[in-house]
Amino acid sequence: MSIKNTPTLQQLAVQTLLSNQALAISALESMPTSFFPPLFKEAYDGRHMGLLKAMVAAWPFSCLPVGALMKTPDVEALQAVLDGLDMLQSQKVRPRRWKLQVLDLRNVHHDFLDVWTRTQEGALSTETGSEEQVGRDLPRYALRPRLKVVTDLSFSFQLKEHQTCLLQWAQQRKGSVRLCCLRMTICALPVEIIKKVLDIFHPYYIEELELFTNQLLPFLVHFASCLGRMRNLRKLHLTQIYLRTDRVGCPTLTYTEEKCAIKVLSQFSKLNCLQHFSMNGVYLSSDHMKPLFRCLKTPLESLCITVCQLSQSDLKHLSQRQRLCHLKHLVLNGVDLSKIRPTHLRVLLENVADTLQNLELMNCKMKDSQLSALLSALSQCSQLTRVCFYENDFSMAVLKDLLQSMANLSKLILELYPAPLECYDPQGYILVEKFTQVCPVLWDIVTAQRQPNIVAFATRICCECLMRCVYETESRLCWCWQ
Repeated sequence: MSIKNTPTLQQLAVQTLLSNQALAISALESMPTSFFPPLFKEAYDGRHMGLLKAMVAAWPFSCLPVGALMKTPDVEALQAVLDGLDMLQSQKVRPRRWKLQVLDLRNVHHDFLDVWTRTQEGALSTETGSEEQVGRDLPRYALRPRLKVVTDLSFSFQLKEHQTCLLQWAQQRKGSVRLCCLRMTICALPVEIIKKVLDIFHPYYIEELELFTNQLLPFLVHFASCLGRMRNLRKLHLTQIYLRTDRVGCPTLTYTEEKCAIKVLSQFSKLNCLQHFSMNGVYLSSDHMKPLFRCLKTPLESLCITVCQLSQSDLKHLSQRQRLCHLKHLVLNGVDLSKIRPTHLRVLLENVADTLQNLELMNCKMKDSQLSALLSALSQCSQLTRVCFYENDFSMAVLKDLLQSMANLSKLILELYPAPLECYDPQGYILVEKFTQVCPVLWDIVTAQRQPNIVAFATRICCECLMRCVYETESRLCWCWQ
């Protein structure tokens, strides 16, 4: 055995303790604190559940980031950890070295020992600044010092076994443990379960929420009041929610649906921390879109509207919102702009010219006339680092104008442009020879003004192989042409 592979005395001691679980448990009270993290990790990996439970109850540090070990759901290990908390809470005499304040169940995708080291250095405070703000909004009874359990929750269609285990445990201990879900994803979960989850994990603590639901009316009835209590919410992502008055087979919202919709939209005025708002496949009528953005009380950092329908009136309203004048990220992918006058989009770009870093207008079906109207505004966006114009219908001449307009934007690191219309035949098929001829010409326009980082010109997705032809200093053809 080489000296390099010789185990340390601590490693030998840990292995000895693991071989005798009763000895290890009895030694916890006097064990050096430096032994706890490596012993806990080995106990978890080796599935020594009795020792795991005892170590949670005896943990001598303020935070236990056990989620870093839970790369995959493990009901038995989770139950052992929760049993350890129960053991700790049930002790009438507080253990001499007991310091545990936060049990962190988040899967942070890092090594447990690295995460533990950072938490001791203050990376995970037991009371963040945002929680101090939350504390001012909570009722007095909720402010008593209690052990805190922090987690992220992702629900899809039905509860999984480990989620059921955690929720059942949490529901029985709401009064003795502070339960904080910082990031919550809900996908087509029955309304009854959503109610239960939001009753157990207080909405005040949710910082990121991603929501998909097709149960419109029953969900809105309950969700309106919950949304208004998410005072710490920073990121909100809505997916596949329908609130249009032109739905197939249902031309109008019922009176009850309309009332609930208005109540939900009005709650946005209470989201004082909201910085990132995203809608993907969300169908709102103009009557609903206007009050939604009017209710925003804080400047947004990012606005993402994808695969949605925007009207001329919607874009006009967006361009007039003061809360959208500091955007760093604007994404309108999949929004059909082919029949919308570009005036209001130009005004919006002018409003955010000093802050905008990322602009995505992919698959917007824009034409030459619309892009030409935006060129002056684009040339003013001096902070841009990323742009994407894929899947739009621009001619060679207008693409040249676009590249020349952006020539002085020195911070660009990623530029994605569509191949010009001249690269397609009348039926829309790719003319490969034309593609390989015109793209170097466009590339030369970029390099004549500045030294670019990543610049690509790409065709529409091929219907046969579902790939694109892409030019980045040289042509890379789709599989059909290779």
